[in-house]
Amino acid sequence: MATSEPVQQSWELESSRPRVLLAASGSVAAIKFESLCRIFSEWAEVRAVATKSALHFVDRSSLPSDVVLYTDDDEWSTWTKIGDEVLHIELRKWADIMVIAPLSANTLAKIAGGLCDNLLTCIIRAWDYKKPIFAAPAMNTFMWNNPFTARHIETMNQLGISLVPPTTKRLACGDYGNGAMAEPSQIHTTVRLACKSQTFGTGISPAHPSSGHPV
Repeated sequence: MATSEPVQQSWELESSRPRVLLAASGSVAAIKFESLCRIFSEWAEVRAVATKSALHFVDRSSLPSDVVLYTDDDEWSTWTKIGDEVLHIELRKWADIMVIAPLSANTLAKIAGGLCDNLLTCIIRAWDYKKPIFAAPAMNTFMWNNPFTARHIETMNQLGISLVPPTTKRLACGDYGNGAMAEPSQIHTTVRLACKSQTFGTGISPAHPSSGHPV
């Protein structure tokens, strides 16, 4: 995975490949985030975002070397005065496509309620919904069947966020039922098929995080 570099003062043009922003929230399914990054990196420019909870399950060192991972600690790392870059805005500008996988029950509720208290939800709140955005929920079966979830999914649909439905299997908690995140290959196929007719690759590349920790 890419390491920290001094913040660039300008944004560099990238190749004509699609630019995909992958985001992980706090679900055990985030252990598959590395696989998701590798699959998308085969055909797209990839940047990654992880919530604080997701970092319990994401192994930073396992991510592809060219994928930069942004966290809440990086949100204001490029900002010192009015006019400086704001990370959640720059990532929104950079991305052609966004994929949230896994989408936890908590982050689903935040998005449906319009909350923006971390880097991931700030990007969602600032998102240009003319651009594709996908979400792959992952949660316990009883959480998935909770009446709040149906309400929140309806709000996601109204926003224009495309759902990659969860699957039924033995869950990490031991329960059996619906709520497991779709496999990375299925998420990848869904996104590629949905976006295959679109033209991408005209944006700018966000600088690497400037915080002292490795990313």
